[in-house]
Amino acid sequence: MNLDYTTLATSVSGGLGVTEITQYLFWVGTVAMASGTAFFWLSKNDVLPKYRGTLIVSGLITGIAAFHYYRMAGIYAAGEFPTEYRYIDWIVTTPLMLIKFPMLLGLGAQGKKWLAQLVVLDVIMIVTAYIAEVSEIGSGSWWIFFIIAVIAWAAIIGILFKGIGGAIEGAAAPIAKGLRQMRLFIAVGWVIYPVGFLLALAGPDGGSIREIAYNIADVINKVGFGLVAYYAVKTMSAVELQDA
Repeated sequence: MNLDYTTLATSVSGGLGVTEITQYLFWVGTVAMASGTAFFWLSKNDVLPKYRGTLIVSGLITGIAAFHYYRMAGIYAAGEFPTEYRYIDWIVTTPLMLIKFPMLLGLGAQGKKWLAQLVVLDVIMIVTAYIAEVSEIGSGSWWIFFIIAVIAWAAIIGILFKGIGGAIEGAAAPIAKGLRQMRLFIAVGWVIYPVGFLLALAGPDGGSIREIAYNIADVINKVGFGLVAYYAVKTMSAVELQDA
């Protein structure tokens, strides 16, 4: 990891600007994601074997993101926005996040149905958001594809609350609690992304401000989401061992 010493010197002298803050947050994102991966994979023996898949997936999400953040940091340092890398990351990691819901619920064939719907909507959301992102800011296609992406996100939330909401409430208490919290990451935590997208309208620094929002959202949603899942399966494992 190559730290930009010019940026460091600038910040120490009191001249930290939007560009420097954005650059630092790319490195913070890299470290946070790598740390999350180490934690999730090293902690998988804390839970029963049937729950270890959840932690493996959590580590995959943050591990993939750590690699992409390392690459994005370099691209941004070179004076460009890492849009393609970011969307490649999202189209891989966001379905992995959604997989956890049917995985933890163990819904069988019904779970596969919900999973298919969630993944299709997620791909629509990411692809249309990418088209919007690479369109001219404020143009008709920029707004149209952004709105389509938001509608797809709203449909995902609908499935998580209405479609599998009953299954979540019927799950064992630790799993139900964890899934409700994880659902809030999708419904509330993901709000930062459309807000960040719109921040591109904020003048000359709008692009960097957008990246700041995305970086903060990614750390909260990927690492935080994984930690909630970890505590849910760890608690469930302790309960099952106690009852055995």
